[in-house]
Amino acid sequence: MQDSYHQLIKKHWSIVIIFVLAPILLCAVLPILPTHDDWAGTTKPDFNPFFIKEHFFFYGYHWRPFDTWIGYIVGRNPQALWPKFNHILVVIGHLLCSLAVYRLLAVLGFNKAARNIATIFFFLTPATMATVSAIDSQNQVYALTFGIISFLLYIKLKKGKYAVWLTLVFLATLFKENGLMWVWMCPILAFGFDFIDKKTLKKDLLLGTALMAVYALAILLLPKDITIHPEYVPDNFKTIKNIIKFLFLSFTTVDYIYLLHYPNRNLLLAAISFLLATPFMYFCFLCYIKQFADKKIVCTMIGLIIAVAPHLGTVFSMMHVYAGLAMITIIAAYSISLINHIKPMAFAFLLWVVTAVLIDIHLIDESIKSGRVGKNMAQEAIQKTGKPVKSVYVIIIEDDYPKLSSFCVIPNEAFGWGQAVRYETNYKWPEAIEDTTIERSADAIKNAKKLGLETLNKKQYDCVWIINHEDIDVIKK
Repeated sequence: MQDSYHQLIKKHWSIVIIFVLAPILLCAVLPILPTHDDWAGTTKPDFNPFFIKEHFFFYGYHWRPFDTWIGYIVGRNPQALWPKFNHILVVIGHLLCSLAVYRLLAVLGFNKAARNIATIFFFLTPATMATVSAIDSQNQVYALTFGIISFLLYIKLKKGKYAVWLTLVFLATLFKENGLMWVWMCPILAFGFDFIDKKTLKKDLLLGTALMAVYALAILLLPKDITIHPEYVPDNFKTIKNIIKFLFLSFTTVDYIYLLHYPNRNLLLAAISFLLATPFMYFCFLCYIKQFADKKIVCTMIGLIIAVAPHLGTVFSMMHVYAGLAMITIIAAYSISLINHIKPMAFAFLLWVVTAVLIDIHLIDESIKSGRVGKNMAQEAIQKTGKPVKSVYVIIIEDDYPKLSSFCVIPNEAFGWGQAVRYETNYKWPEAIEDTTIERSADAIKNAKKLGLETLNKKQYDCVWIINHEDIDVIKK
């Protein structure tokens, strides 16, 4: 019996490791508090009794019904559930997605070393941290998970194959819109690995395109009030910039904060992290690059482009790397499977693991610090306000403080433009918050106070909060 367990662990050691690491990862991210988009998305506490009618079927330019359910659940007891419940869902989702990736690599025929090492790469790579450490990213995690499962069933099932495949892709899409890309990715990947022939490829791509058309029609017909944020408007320069970001974030491992965030910049430590991780990345993506002309990798590359295409044309941040990570992991597994001398690669892999874990810790720690900034500002605003008020006008002096994804956030965004106070008071007060931003200048504070007094004199609000970086000035009636 012990020998059988030993053989099982030896064969699937990556699964054992991620089950051990998952609770540790959860404990690490649980202290991360809401910042920036967390205050505005649909996974924040929702107290709207008509949320199904107004949020479940459509919200802005998104149709993510599972997000609205999360918002409704955490709204029952925000202090106890938000964002802990969100973090639990994200980490469980990342665990499930890693298991799905392992199974995907096994089904595609990669050897034991390749699928185990590549699965650990997927689970630990710092490219996942903007997703795994975020509060509102369960949509990205579960969209990829359901997408992979849809592929596994697409190539396995004979009876009811198309109904199951398209249903799972549709579920992935209801988590996040890029889940719909699996209607193309599944046939292309299956063709690349010889699960289907060219005739089936053409037929299934046509079927997938039809489902896309049905989804687009549903979006057009659903009741909605769409306001498209300027960041989502495509342009050529933005697309080129997004492609560069995608290549950098996907195919290199480096401490992004030490490299990119000016207040924390330490180019020596960034260089050390890059150099320690590069040998393994070389084995994954450069060592056998001449072999990438193989049909398997060509189709995987096409799948990768399709996976990230919705983000490349609009907004691409660190979080969006996750959408293409399954394809990137297949490429890594393919290279690893070609290696004859495993010891040099194993040593490079161990160096990469140590480096990746240290980078992950740094990224999570900075996310925790950003959340604490918002919490401290909220507590200061509550203390200076003195007693509960119904309405607040927030004047933000434009902040030129550098930001980096969800790790290093501008203080007023961590403060949530005042929403952090509502969270600290368990949504008891203030009932209404309106904010405005004024230009930073030598007279900015004086101008903000003047605007605040004028606002109070009009008796529109009970109180004014002036936000100057992390400092808060309160003007009361």
